[in-house]
Amino acid sequence: MSYSTLTRCFLALLLLGSLPTQAQKKHTFEIKNGQFLYDDKPTQIHSGEMHYARVPQPYWRHRLKMLKALGLNTVATYVFWNYHNPAPGVWDFKTGNHNVAQFVKTAQEEGLFVILRPGPYACAEWEFGGYPWWLQKNENLVIRANNQPFLDSCRVYINKLAGQVKGLQVSKGGPIIMTQVENEFGSYVDQRKDISLAEHRQYNAAIKQQLTEAGFEGPFFTSDAAGLFEGGATPGALPTANGEGNVEALKTAVNQYHGGKGPYMVAEYYPGWLDHWGEPFVRVPTEQVTKQVETYLKNGINFNFYMVHGGTNFGLTSGANYSKEHDIQPDLTSYDYDALISEPGWATPKYTAVRELMQRYVKYRVPAVPAPLPVVTIPDIILGKTVDLFDLKTDIQPVVSTRPLSFETLNQGHGYVLYSKRLAQPMQGQLAVPGLRDYATVYVNGQRVGELNRQDNRYTLPVQIPANGTLELLVENLGRINYGAEIVHNTKGIIEPVTLDGTALTGDWQMYKLPLGKVPDLTRYLDKNKAGHPTFYTASFEVKQPGDTFLDMRGWGKGIVFVNGHNLGRYWKIGPQQTLYVPGCWLTKGKNEVVVFEQQNDTIQQSLKTVDKPILDELSQK
Repeated sequence: MSYSTLTRCFLALLLLGSLPTQAQKKHTFEIKNGQFLYDDKPTQIHSGEMHYARVPQPYWRHRLKMLKALGLNTVATYVFWNYHNPAPGVWDFKTGNHNVAQFVKTAQEEGLFVILRPGPYACAEWEFGGYPWWLQKNENLVIRANNQPFLDSCRVYINKLAGQVKGLQVSKGGPIIMTQVENEFGSYVDQRKDISLAEHRQYNAAIKQQLTEAGFEGPFFTSDAAGLFEGGATPGALPTANGEGNVEALKTAVNQYHGGKGPYMVAEYYPGWLDHWGEPFVRVPTEQVTKQVETYLKNGINFNFYMVHGGTNFGLTSGANYSKEHDIQPDLTSYDYDALISEPGWATPKYTAVRELMQRYVKYRVPAVPAPLPVVTIPDIILGKTVDLFDLKTDIQPVVSTRPLSFETLNQGHGYVLYSKRLAQPMQGQLAVPGLRDYATVYVNGQRVGELNRQDNRYTLPVQIPANGTLELLVENLGRINYGAEIVHNTKGIIEPVTLDGTALTGDWQMYKLPLGKVPDLTRYLDKNKAGHPTFYTASFEVKQPGDTFLDMRGWGKGIVFVNGHNLGRYWKIGPQQTLYVPGCWLTKGKNEVVVFEQQNDTIQQSLKTVDKPILDELSQK
């Protein structure tokens, strides 16, 4: 080996030493003299956000390799409180995607730093912004406020999380270099001017104190739009500016709240954007992204792509927004986000362009892009037994009340509730359900007569009910609001009186709980399928060699799909999403099972098709 070769090897080892490795050697990471210092050496953070809850655990390593091959040295992730704490006293940090510690360790094995964003509020287009739905059952608890019952609940969560990951901080030999305090709190302060700034700041300071007492060491940071630091910044935490493209504006804002110096970081740079049902899929041009990223690189700005890889809102985890035009804007199942790495983990043209840019600027080696995971299509799946959802009522003990009750009062977080009432006298007129949360198919004596939809602000429907007739509403929770002042009003189901022709319908409401977090046992019910009735379709299908695929739900109406017991999430004919992502790691060689719950069932289906590419930007008529 020549002297020059030895020199190159020595330099390579020095360079590798500037990034986290598998060895559990203790390191330091601090903010000092306006810079990030890793083992006392100035270090730039080039980060990408991906959420372990949105990627199947067997695919974590592949996605992290994709991130590393983009030229990044850090992965950022939210922790969703409700994902780990689905019911009071119930915690899951070990099964499947819930193993946050394993995700952090895998990132370290791939040579990446980790930025932890524990909330307790996350936003992220995730159900209730990450809060457990059952917090709302405590009448004395006020979320996201300087309220003792809420802070007590936060402390329990933060301590539970710390027990999993505090040993993975950089000072302990792990890859976690920074921890966020709360999230985008400045925007909430701006939206909730009914609460004093002093009160808001006491809450923010309390969350930081809880993180510190639980064993999180920092450095800490906050994350807000640059113009909202007044409400969002908190002492002892670096303010970072979300979405800020102007370098001078970034520096001015940070200087004002950080002693006149940096480091300067954009904790959320948006190369794509979020998407709602019934609205066009948002695309951000590649040229716009590369131009902005180059501006950051030229000026030594630290940044985090939100999202570098979005993944999928599997199950019933997607959240919702709202606007002046829509009382609710439910988020898609896909969280593709038009990100650099697509929903199934593919390198996009945007990825390739940014990778080439990063290679020109960074001083560390950028590895090769890993091969994409296999993709398959499956011959048309011929559907088998079908079960009418109304038949399930025989095995569900209804809750009876003089008025409709909310999901929360029924102690149910997600899915559906069938509200049923018999009317002794004939009635007709406008059925009004102003407290609908969020979507309902309406039936009179088992015949569907229409739909109500909070997304369209559609709360009334003309109905005619004969004597001794039965009115039923199958109500779906489309995801709790995850951002804005309305986050404090997030109960589901029917939360106000139901009226017919101006008369309140009271007495003997029967409520059948159908959470559908998992596939119900359908074996005991007769094969039945009636157009207009909510129906379960079942089928078995063969797979020669597992690979990723996409269920083509065009031609279907609205519902959810399970494959081998995994809840893939919602589909809805209005689009723009028309496919559901099926990870190949959830398929088996040989026999597989699929169950579709179709709520509208306008057309009786015969088969289920797959395609080899996602369809995410195809709006259709409602």
